[in-house]
Amino acid sequence: MKRRNALGVTVVVSILFLVFFIYPALSVVGEAFRTPDGGFTLGFVVEVFRNPVYVEGLWNALLLGVVSTLATLAIAFPLALLSHRYDFFGRKILGALILVPLVLPPFVGAIGLTHILSVTGSLNALLIEIGLMDPADRIDWLARGRFWGIVAMNALHLYPILYMNIVASLAQLDPAMEQAAENLGCSPGRRLFRITLPLAMPGIFAGGSIVFIWAFTELGVPLVFNYSRVAPVQVFHGIKDLGGNPAPYALVSVILLISALVFGLTKYFFGRGSSVTQPRPKGRNAEKKLTGLNSLGCAMIFAGVFCVASIPHAGVILLSLSEDWYDSVMPMVLTLDHFREALGDPLVVPSIENSLIYASVATMIAVIVGVAIAWVVVRSDIKGRGLLDALVMLPLAVPGLVMAFGYLALSREGKPLHFLIGAGGSPALLLIVAYAVRRLPYVVRAAVAGLQQSNPAMEEAARSLGANPVRTLRRISLPLIGANLVAGGILAFAFSMLEVSDSLILAQQAEHFPITKAIYTLLSTLGNGHELAAALGVWAMVFLGIAIVGAAGIGGKKGGLFKM
Repeated sequence: MKRRNALGVTVVVSILFLVFFIYPALSVVGEAFRTPDGGFTLGFVVEVFRNPVYVEGLWNALLLGVVSTLATLAIAFPLALLSHRYDFFGRKILGALILVPLVLPPFVGAIGLTHILSVTGSLNALLIEIGLMDPADRIDWLARGRFWGIVAMNALHLYPILYMNIVASLAQLDPAMEQAAENLGCSPGRRLFRITLPLAMPGIFAGGSIVFIWAFTELGVPLVFNYSRVAPVQVFHGIKDLGGNPAPYALVSVILLISALVFGLTKYFFGRGSSVTQPRPKGRNAEKKLTGLNSLGCAMIFAGVFCVASIPHAGVILLSLSEDWYDSVMPMVLTLDHFREALGDPLVVPSIENSLIYASVATMIAVIVGVAIAWVVVRSDIKGRGLLDALVMLPLAVPGLVMAFGYLALSREGKPLHFLIGAGGSPALLLIVAYAVRRLPYVVRAAVAGLQQSNPAMEEAARSLGANPVRTLRRISLPLIGANLVAGGILAFAFSMLEVSDSLILAQQAEHFPITKAIYTLLSTLGNGHELAAALGVWAMVFLGIAIVGAAGIGGKKGGLFKM
């Protein structure tokens, strides 16, 4: 029965992926291997590696992925470890504030960041005011050190992914193991590398794989920093001439190959050692209560990360309140008119409603399908489950612009996916499918990590007592991995709400715009368009902040997600 259920899930998921991911991706990528007369060729792909510009772009993208992942881990792991081991002043509030980077669309944050780091921005104005910069020799912070600037932006934007997954993993660990090592004289450093780190590896791998592929295929931040020597930006510029230029198709194919290869090698070397541990015993607490300077020190570390990661948010908020902000540390005149104008704009309120509907339905679909996939990957013994696991990670490796273009091309009149277009040309179903497919990996990775750490003997005991697979899943498996599912669901919902590529391309009519398309439209408005876009960005931050903090609170009450 178990094997038959696993095969059934695999078949259904494979069909869904074939229709809604493989087919749209191949419809675009296939052009890389097709000659103008319809024949097969490898010439376009070979030409990518012969072109030094494309080779440099691929190398830079790979470096950005690796360095950004290491930088993200350097931020997230110490924070997660402090939250796991110590009870310090303000831990619950500071742990929730750590999620702030998830509530701001990157390209909106770039608007505020530009006003801070540009030649006439507030940072230069501050340095001039305190005498550390010559007004005649200003620094354009956005144009210098672009690579490391992108790494910093990636790390500050993506570290919550690793933080949530690592905290969820640490929350499942039996504190008796660390206590036993301490009683046997194991030093804190040795205990960290010999006990804690190996047991937390499922969470580290789950978050790290997402961070790497995200940073490797990141488009928005390099565009903002005008860093054109990176593969995703090269694809973005080339997609404007898809009809007569096969180079973008070939470049996308290479990006997909590298992403799948890196993911497979990472899983081979680090994923096999994931430990399956007992659920954390209730009533046993390994936390150490800190007081005085030690408690204040931990709180300051969390607060410091929050402050640095909030710089783009601060820029957006100040811009939304500014009447005049040029060559000054702070806006010269503050006003609330932009908020009133934004809410009064016919684009804004409908776009908020649309985004909430699109993201909520897409998240529910992703959670249902993601749990089924994770169960097959971890609990079944059928052949090909590793391939299924790798398959569902591929949406993260495909540049959003290319996938969106594939959906757009296949949903036109007379095309196979036209049934996803509703009455009046509504792209609601198309956007929901696009969001769900592209955010499914977050849920799968989180659910896999949870199942790897839960004891399968409990599920086997339930089945031996007559519980059917559905009841076992509902009463045993889901409660054990609830924290992981909340973590994955938060990511799926937040990034669906903030999705840029699908939203900009697939939503063509104003009444169907999601938030990001409305913000983008406002940016092109003459006059105070940037201020109105920033005001809508603040409203989006408020809505997402409430949703994420609420979900985090639910996860915390069940003892799993943040272990506060």
